Amino acid sequence: MSAASPSNVTIRDIAKFAGVSAGTISRALKNEPGLTETTRQMVLSAAHTLGYDFANLRRKRMRRLTFLLHRQHNTAASSPFYSPVLHGAEEACRKQGIVLSFMAVGPADGVTEQLRMHAPDAVVCAGFFEPELLGALRASGKPLVLIDMKLRGYSSVNPDNFMGGYLATKHLIGLGRTRIGMISGSLGHYSVRERNKGYRQALFESGMLADPRLEASLPEGVDLETGAAEAMQSLLALPTPPDAVFCYNDSAALVAMRCCLAAGLTVPHEVSIVGFDDISSAVLGHRPLTTLRIDKKQLGAMGVELLLRDHQEAPVEQVAPVELIVRASTVCDDFGPHK
Repeated sequence: MSAASPSNVTIRDIAKFAGVSAGTISRALKNEPGLTETTRQMVLSAAHTLGYDFANLRRKRMRRLTFLLHRQHNTAASSPFYSPVLHGAEEACRKQGIVLSFMAVGPADGVTEQLRMHAPDAVVCAGFFEPELLGALRASGKPLVLIDMKLRGYSSVNPDNFMGGYLATKHLIGLGRTRIGMISGSLGHYSVRERNKGYRQALFESGMLADPRLEASLPEGVDLETGAAEAMQSLLALPTPPDAVFCYNDSAALVAMRCCLAAGLTVPHEVSIVGFDDISSAVLGHRPLTTLRIDKKQLGAMGVELLLRDHQEAPVEQVAPVELIVRASTVCDDFGPHK
């Protein structure tokens, strides 16, 4: 058959080209159950060959949304951040009459098969996902939005990670701190990488040397508590240890504070500590934690709102503001900015 103009390709055109019924084409494009994976992939291949506009599917009212969280984030250490994000998405869905389902997945979990059982109209991915896993999700043709991750070609919602790292470090510089360390997670994660860039930018603008010995990353293959403790201990073991530490999240900062106390150091007098995220336990440490506040429920709601928009050809990248919250881990009654 002669191919139709890409913008005018219909489900019937694909059915004729592929030699199957229009109902089969519709179920495959909507990722609905009842088809073999071989048939589904054959239909998607035919649709791509003819230049079918998948936005035709997206214009229909969204009734079901699946919230995906990578298994590496489905932990006690990550829950204080991602649980409110999920709740924000859930509230936004409820207002729109959308049913939300949740899945924790990894690269070896057969995500395509699992997703088909949920039969969503759209997908939200929260946190870090391997590009290969995102590629498999995108191949389903479903609208897709990333939260707390950024990747070229995908719509996304992120806190202003760079500004957060910058504000945290400028705050410490304003206190007169001169050896400011940073504890990072994997720099392969967009949010961690941007926070590190903000940290370095603040040091640069203040004419301070970014000493690589003052930057410690969590070792691979260990849990956050163990990794953050090892990272902080490595900083305290330096010939001239830091007098302040910016941590890539609050959980790591609380561990760092406990390490300082165990070493006989006072916080904030000898070491000031700043976290990121403002999780609920940030106020429960030995000293309430100075941190960057993120409206985590807003992130979830913004992700849903992006999916509800009329989709444009170009991906949309939204940035949510962060706010420096100063508490006793950096400033207290008998310790504050140097005069």
